[in-house]
Amino acid sequence: MGKYIGEILLVFTAIIWGSGFVASAVALEHYTPYQILAGRFLIGAVILSLLFFKKLYNLKKSTLLKGAILGIFLYIAFALQTVGLQFTTPSKNAFLTAVNVVIVPFIGFLIYKRKIDMYELTGAILAIVGIAVLSLKFSTDVNVGDLLTLGCAVGFAFHIFYTAKFVKTEEPVVLTIVQMVTAAAIGCIVVLFRAETSFSMETEGMMNLLYLGIFSTTIAFLMQTVAQKYITETKAAIILATESFWGMVFSIIILSEVMTGRMIIGALLILLAILISETKMGFMKKDKIKIVT
Repeated sequence: MGKYIGEILLVFTAIIWGSGFVASAVALEHYTPYQILAGRFLIGAVILSLLFFKKLYNLKKSTLLKGAILGIFLYIAFALQTVGLQFTTPSKNAFLTAVNVVIVPFIGFLIYKRKIDMYELTGAILAIVGIAVLSLKFSTDVNVGDLLTLGCAVGFAFHIFYTAKFVKTEEPVVLTIVQMVTAAAIGCIVVLFRAETSFSMETEGMMNLLYLGIFSTTIAFLMQTVAQKYITETKAAIILATESFWGMVFSIIILSEVMTGRMIIGALLILLAILISETKMGFMKKDKIKIVT
């Protein structure tokens, strides 16, 4: 069981993020995108700091620096995704964000001359195809929203890659707290700069923002950081890409969306992608039997 702790935690993370699509849609009726970003990261920073404040006594300078880097990547990625959504369709936004799954292995190859695992790369490409079938309404138009969302994918790719790298030498919980505090600080500065200080106190808006802050941010990012101590960054990106699949599941359950043949094909492709990257097709390799004469 311990062998698969990283995979299990990341599946739960993807499920929580998938459920967050509904909460985000409702929260956007009450708050601006930048208020939601500031709010969710602030909630995450406060909860994690209160729960694990004793761990902060041993805060190292290296953890502070690495956590701040992750926090910057995190906020930039979310901000580009949010702004991009204002100029493109939700399906394109979800698909282009998921492109990070293919970018992750190339960051290691280009920056650190790390060899690319062909099974993981195959899985990454299959996951992208699955997400395209699952969510994309095909069109040839490319606009500024698409470009911003691609920028967001790069941001998330760097965040996943460096989380895997930093968590090898730093304490995962403290690393998560520092990145949350960093993202919250940037978020609050942006809200103040944009003069979006009028904050709705309606119950519906507050409850959905709390859900995003507690589940989609605090719990999900803590699980992601801990999980990446046990799993490669490309494999992590592939499992996290199932967020779009879980988003579809929750849309069907909560919003009564109708399941289509395309959704089923897309889901099967994503499942195949995980199977290939996890097993490296080991189940197809038959042990050679030596015949002693």
